[in-house]
Amino acid sequence: MEVSSVLLCSGCSPWQGFLLTASLLTSWLLPTTAQVTLESSPPQVVEGENVLLSVDNMPENIIGFGWFKGETDMNRGIALYSLRYTISLMGPVHSGRETLYGNGSLWIKNVTQEDTGFYTFRIINKHGKIQSNTTLFLHVKSSLFVCGHPFNPEQPTIESVPVSVSEWGSVLLRVHHLPNYLRTLFWYRGALVLNKLEIVRYRTFKDSYELGPAHSGRETMFNTGSLLLQNVTWKDTGFYTLRTLSTEFNVELIHIYLQVNTSLSSCCDPITPAPLTIDPVPRHVAEGESVLLYVHNLPEALQTFSWYKGVYSLKEFKIAEYSIATKSVFPGPAHRGRATGYTNGSLLLQDLTEKDSGLYTLVTLDSNANIETAHVQVTVHRNNFRVAKVDGQHPDMSCNSVVVHWMAK
Repeated sequence: MEVSSVLLCSGCSPWQGFLLTASLLTSWLLPTTAQVTLESSPPQVVEGENVLLSVDNMPENIIGFGWFKGETDMNRGIALYSLRYTISLMGPVHSGRETLYGNGSLWIKNVTQEDTGFYTFRIINKHGKIQSNTTLFLHVKSSLFVCGHPFNPEQPTIESVPVSVSEWGSVLLRVHHLPNYLRTLFWYRGALVLNKLEIVRYRTFKDSYELGPAHSGRETMFNTGSLLLQNVTWKDTGFYTLRTLSTEFNVELIHIYLQVNTSLSSCCDPITPAPLTIDPVPRHVAEGESVLLYVHNLPEALQTFSWYKGVYSLKEFKIAEYSIATKSVFPGPAHRGRATGYTNGSLLLQDLTEKDSGLYTLVTLDSNANIETAHVQVTVHRNNFRVAKVDGQHPDMSCNSVVVHWMAK
């Protein structure tokens, strides 16, 4: 049975349907597949750090794979990836900190000691059968705490200089706060870490550069990690990913979304509506401050629009959805009570923390069922120290209730 038939099955979730089909087509007593191996990078991880569970020797002619917490309990699924549809599905134990990539690797952010345990990688072959189960044990060590929270150095960030770039112009993807003691830096075209998407890499100990398959001849990388793109076109619009590898094999991924403003030319239809874009106002924001994600060029005959935290427009990452017809708001799982939406599509984020940094996605749906998507990068700079007081007495440790306010233009 193919993934398509499973994903469209009636009365079950895509996750349950895929795994149930696979389990019925094969025995639980599976032969060991020595070819597939798993590796933790770094080999030892401390609370608050990030870890990459990478897969080596991935077989060909497969239709999907999934990660489990534990040893192949279907109810403990983290994420599933369909190669046919190039989509990932969140499992029952997905915490919002895991990212599954098309090469099989699983990225876990801000690990805790509760993440300690076995992780199983399952491969589904082209016949819908379970081809192999490979298990890895992850041990998360405790860390020193400062004021009740893990102490972490300032996180790497990327900014676009200039913020807005037009076709045939140049833009610098400038990197800040690179980790110390780096071995290698990689740039990728897109949000996934795949060999075919690699633009360029820099090896610090050799002070040498190696061009990748996605290098177009217009990119220049500097030893600071920054990437210069020259003579950009509308085709350069999209995600760019910086991957850092430290001398201790710590891996970090940082994403940025580049929007190239198109100009009218012989190759473009002058009656085509301007693309949906988002500007953060202000461009630079510190912890405790607010930022407005200001939307330009909302489509006409708009029916609904939704905001998501992250790259993917999945239910688990939805902040809120607004229906034009009913003027109704539907808060999502990713709403934290600090978001205020406007009927012009813009989103105000208040009392920001460093964890609010990242990509935000807006998805619109018009009356003709046309879907349009736009992304924006938010970077929150950490303050050295900040204490909020209530009535000048005790620190405020209360949590905001989940409330969404949608206001008129």
